[in-house]
Amino acid sequence: MATVRLRDVRKSYGSVEVIKGVDIDIEDGEFVVFVGPSGCGKSTLLRMIAGLEDISDGTLEIDGQVVNDLEPKQRGIAMVFQTYAIFPHMTVRENVAFGLTIAGASKEEKERKVAEAARVLQMEHLLDRRPSQLSGGQRQRVAIGRAIVRDPKVFLFDEPLSNLDAALRMNMRMEIGKLHQDLKASMIYVTHDQVEAMTLADKIVVLKGGKVMQVGTPMELYHNPANLFVAGFLGAPSMNFLQVDVKEAAGDRVVVGNGALDPLQISAEGSSFRAGDRAILGVRPQYLDPSEDAAGMLHGQVELTERLGSETVVDIGLRDGSSIIAAISEDRVLKAGSNIGLTFDATKAHLFPHEEIREEAH
Repeated sequence: MATVRLRDVRKSYGSVEVIKGVDIDIEDGEFVVFVGPSGCGKSTLLRMIAGLEDISDGTLEIDGQVVNDLEPKQRGIAMVFQTYAIFPHMTVRENVAFGLTIAGASKEEKERKVAEAARVLQMEHLLDRRPSQLSGGQRQRVAIGRAIVRDPKVFLFDEPLSNLDAALRMNMRMEIGKLHQDLKASMIYVTHDQVEAMTLADKIVVLKGGKVMQVGTPMELYHNPANLFVAGFLGAPSMNFLQVDVKEAAGDRVVVGNGALDPLQISAEGSSFRAGDRAILGVRPQYLDPSEDAAGMLHGQVELTERLGSETVVDIGLRDGSSIIAAISEDRVLKAGSNIGLTFDATKAHLFPHEEIREEAH
């Protein structure tokens, strides 16, 4: 296995810079997920690591070796694409062994490595079938098996589950997680799905506009987002954002409020807020606790409820004209039109500079 180091890595197409100085450290055996919206540069960055895109500037190291000018086959990587890219006229066995065949491996080596990959992926019974006889998930397993037999230093996955239906995507996500545990391999995985990122990653790299917004473990990013973008991107339903006024500010102690929010004291460590400033208060839907007698920090009216089985999602119109989402227990029933108060633990709320709203618009 191997470490991967990116130092001030950049990618330009003519005068347009799409990767804007990325620094990332990926440790030996780590599962790292690049996540972000469409167009953020995550797939381009993965293709640069693979050698499928040139690096315009900066340094890429794999296992301590600078590989900027090496061909893909010299980098010790194996890539699994969004499309399965398996040959329809070959059996599963032949598809998995294809790279070994091209490399001139012996029959014995091919049989041994294919058998081991099939065991790891639990597809021994599929080896003599052709792709037309396989489901989408089985075809993706074949593509992963072809990567395994190469014994790569680093596995690269480019949105490998996006073509699967929801149930199959969940099953394959679990299989990839188990694969990482079994192989203890260094893996880099690209997705726009924050659920995949949260469930698979040892470390998440959140990207936006070709820049790294934050790097950390899933729960570090969930509980301590560095900015408004990360806070809103991770978590389902998304975090609520309320525009508030700073009533008081003294050191790390800030008191905020608005037309729907009672004055609330919140800790804003290292902040530079001053009385009279505008700010953005972030509260996750799961932390809101409703009270139908309208007693609470936030005040509004129930507009819509969606019962999802494990929880109920409630859309609430606040009395200042804004709205928020609460995710509450499945057995709570709230009537549309009823007045409601919402309490929450201020230690689990986040305060962001109001300027980030304008930055998000761009």
